[in-house]
Formats: sequence, C-alpha cells, structure tokens
Amino acid sequence: MDLLEAVQIVLLRKKTVVGFVFAFGILAALAVLWLKPTYTAKATFLPPNSMSASTSLFPTQIAGIGSAGGMLGILKDPSMIYIGVLESREVADDLIQQFHLQNVYKTRKLSQTETALAAHTKFLPAKDSLITISVEDHDPQRAADIANEYLKELTKQNDRLVLTEAGQRRVFFEQQLKNEKDLLTDAEVALTRVEEQTGMIRPGGQTELQISMIAQTQASISNLEIELGALLQGATEQNPEVIRLRSQIAGLEEQESNLENSKIKEHTGNVMVPTSKVPALTLEYVRQQREVQYHEALYGVLLRQYESARLDESGSAPLIQIVDSAQVPDTKSGPHRLFLVLLASLFGGILGAMWVILPIVWARKVLLPENATRLSSLKEAAQLWK
Repeated sequence: MDLLEAVQIVLLRKKTVVGFVFAFGILAALAVLWLKPTYTAKATFLPPNSMSASTSLFPTQIAGIGSAGGMLGILKDPSMIYIGVLESREVADDLIQQFHLQNVYKTRKLSQTETALAAHTKFLPAKDSLITISVEDHDPQRAADIANEYLKELTKQNDRLVLTEAGQRRVFFEQQLKNEKDLLTDAEVALTRVEEQTGMIRPGGQTELQISMIAQTQASISNLEIELGALLQGATEQNPEVIRLRSQIAGLEEQESNLENSKIKEHTGNVMVPTSKVPALTLEYVRQQREVQYHEALYGVLLRQYESARLDESGSAPLIQIVDSAQVPDTKSGPHRLFLVLLASLFGGILGAMWVILPIVWARKVLLPENATRLSSLKEAAQLWK
C-alpha cells in the first residue's frame, strides 16, 4: 500500500477517524479538569564577583592554578559553583524537612522526595551573571516560600563552607600558632633546667650576639616555610611565588649553616665568634637560649600572620546580593490544558488512521500465496502448545 492509497482509505472512513479524534479529545479534556493548577515563583540573586581574589567560594587562588586547564574552565563560569551548592543534598534535605515535602509529594523515601523537589525546581544562569531560582508548586504561597528559602540556605552554606583564601590561611596559621605556643613553653622550661644545672644566668657579649643572629635566621626560615605551606594549599610548584620562597629559604639555610659550623672568615672588625670556640657549658646554655629566642621570634611572626588572616577573612565574606525576592504568583503556569487536549486529539487521529488502514494491510498479507503457507505453519505450531 502506497501513501496515496492510505490517504484514500482514511478519507473514505473519515467518520471513524474523526470519532477517534473527538473521543480522545473529550477524554483528555475530562482528565485535565482533574489536574491541579501549578504556580511558578521566581527569585533572582547576583553572586559575588568571583574573579576577584578571596571574595567567592573558590577553594584555591587563581594564581596557583598553573596549567590546570580544567579548573580554569570552571573559574570562567562561577555561576555553576553557586548552582551546585543550591542543588546539593544538604540544601534539599533542609527544605524537605522544613516544608514537609514528603507529605506534599506523596513519597515514602527521602531519595524520592529529593528527586521530586529537583523536578519542581530550576536554577537558570543568565548572561548578565544573574541566577534565577524557579520553583513550581500547586500552592502559590509555598512556591514563593521555597524559592526564598533557597536564598537563605545559600547564605548559610556560604558561612559554613570556609573556602576563601583568607579562611584557609586563618585556619592554617591558627593551628601553627597553637603548636608554636606549646613549643615555646617547652623551650622556656628547658632553659630553666639548664640554668639550674649549670648555674649560669646570662652569658653576654659576642656569644649572645652570635646566638641571637642564629635564632633570628632560624625564625626567618620557619616563617618562610609556613608561608610556603600556606601557599602550597592552592598553588603548584611552578608558581613564581613558590619558587621565590624556596630560593629565600635555601639562602637562609646556607647562612645558618655558616653561623653554626664556624665557616665565617675571621678578619679585623668582625665581632662574630664561631660557636666551636664557645666553652661547653656556655654553649649548652646559649643553644637553649637560642631555642627560646627562636620560638619567641617565630611566635611573634605567626601571631601577626594570624591576625592579618583573621582580618582578611572578616572583610572578605562572600556577599550574595538579592535582586528579586520571590513573590506569591497570581497567575497559573500550568497545566496547559488546551495544548494537552490538542495533543490527545492528534494522537487519537493517528490511532484512528491506523485502525482503518491496518486491517486492510493485514487482509492483503493473508491473501498472498507465500503468506498462506506461513500462516498454516503458525497454526500448527500453536496447536502443539495446547
């Protein structure tokens, strides 16, 4: 059967086809009358300027990315980070519990409710960097409340996720400061023990100057190592700042080795005395004194670094600007009843056309000689199963 013949058959039996169209259209109209109307509430916010340092949810410094092209691609579209936070399971679970969405969506499992919430929610980034939260619900008030609650949840997650550079530095220096305070206390106790054992109170002059310089050098090395450790949390070894710090540490280590191993050249006017020439008891005392001075200097440096990081963190919290809060919608967004009726009618027309065409095609197939033999074989095979 060709196309023209099929059209001719449909036209000849158009009453049957039209009957299918009307039947499906009427059934669809009755069905959509039972559907509850849906309302869509929208809220819009502007995320922070994510390409500026330490003002967004980015976990690393931009300068420390190096050749990581994939991560750089993410940074080019910072809106996806905030959308990812909004789509997180923790945010969804908070909303489900707050609005009792398991009862609303008639679900038994939490995972099913999360899926239903995701189906009723959309996060749409725009070219102007704005992000729109769109929530559909049968209750217009609940739709607006859920959309506004998403904004509150995003702000709460920003406070919880301390992923800014300043926040990382503050936590790092806070731990280092605590450790250094314990080491300083241990060094002071050890110095007191040496004073009691040797009877020495305070050796002075050139030896004290020598020991003080060694302590300051060691403190500088430790300070640079701490800065390097903080930088390496977000930077690679190829970062220029990392290379510079490693070079400075190597130079100071060589200087410390020269001071401790008596490699300083003696010449007129040089007040430095090699440590190998210091008497044993004095050397034991001044070494312990150097340990105390070293930890005192390092503690002071860490304290300044910690205060600086804490001030940076307090002034660099991500600021989410709400452009439009969700209002209670006064117009239905669905269902599109007319569209559903027309779609059902179209489906009914297609089904009606098949209803009038397929019997004729089947009858022709049966009349063919080669098909008659096949049908006989099928009947015999069917009888064997009885």
